[in-house]
Amino acid sequence: MRHSRILKAGIACNQTEDHGTDLIASQDQQWLPAINGTVLGIALNHSDLRDQMDAAFNEKPHVNPPKTPVLHIKTDNTHIGNGVAIPAPADGETIYAGPSLGVVIGQQATRVSAADALDYVKGYTVVNEVSLAENSFYRPAVKAKCRDGFCPIGPWVVDAADVKAPESLQVATYINGEMQHCTTTAKLHYGIAEIVEYVSSFITLQPGDLLIAGTPPRTDKLALKAGDTVAIEIEQIGRLENPVVAEQEIAS
Repeated sequence: MRHSRILKAGIACNQTEDHGTDLIASQDQQWLPAINGTVLGIALNHSDLRDQMDAAFNEKPHVNPPKTPVLHIKTDNTHIGNGVAIPAPADGETIYAGPSLGVVIGQQATRVSAADALDYVKGYTVVNEVSLAENSFYRPAVKAKCRDGFCPIGPWVVDAADVKAPESLQVATYINGEMQHCTTTAKLHYGIAEIVEYVSSFITLQPGDLLIAGTPPRTDKLALKAGDTVAIEIEQIGRLENPVVAEQEIAS
C-alpha cells in the first residue's frame, strides 16, 4: 500500500491506495510532505562521501573518522511536498540536491536492537535533502540545511512489506529531465537497522518520524539553480519532483 497526504480545500487529508494504483493530486489539491513527524538526517553515511572525506577525517580537530552515526535535523520549515517549489537563495548561492531513501517509523521505538529494528519501520519514501555547500563537517550545518523548503518528501510512503531489499535500491537524480547522478542504497555505511538502533538508543522515535538514510557528495552534477526542475527517483518507491524557484518570486 501507498500512503500520501494532500491539501484539499485548505484541509490536510490522508490517502491510501494499492501499490499499483495511481495517486494523483488534482489541480485543486497540493501534495503535502508524506510524513508529519520529526526528520533526522544521517550525515556522512554514504560510502562515496566518506571516501571523499577520508583525508579530512585524519586532520585536526578530530584526527579520526566518526565512530558512530552523525546526525543533523531538518526542521519543520524545510518540509515540502511533491511539486512544491524549492526556494533558491536570493544571493545566488548554489544549492545542491540530496537524493536519499527516507525511513519512516511506524511505532514508538525506544532502545530497539538492530535485530528488531525493521519491525518498527512502517515504510519508505523519497527525500531530497537539499543543502547549501558544506565546507566543514565539524560544526552543525544549520544554515546550510534548514532553509525554508530544503526538504521535499514524498510523494508517498510505501509499506515496508511492499519493498524488496531496501538496502539495494537504485536512487537516480534528474535535473531538467536528464539523469545527472545514480547511486544505490547499498552504499550506505550504516544500514537501516543500524541507524534505527542508534537513534532510538537516546531518542524515542514516534510514528511518522523520518530518518534520512544518507546522501552522496554534493558535486556539480547535483547543483541546482532557479528555473531547474529536480526529480529523485527510487526504484519500488516512486519519483519526487520539484521546481526550483527564486525565493523572491515565491515571497511575492
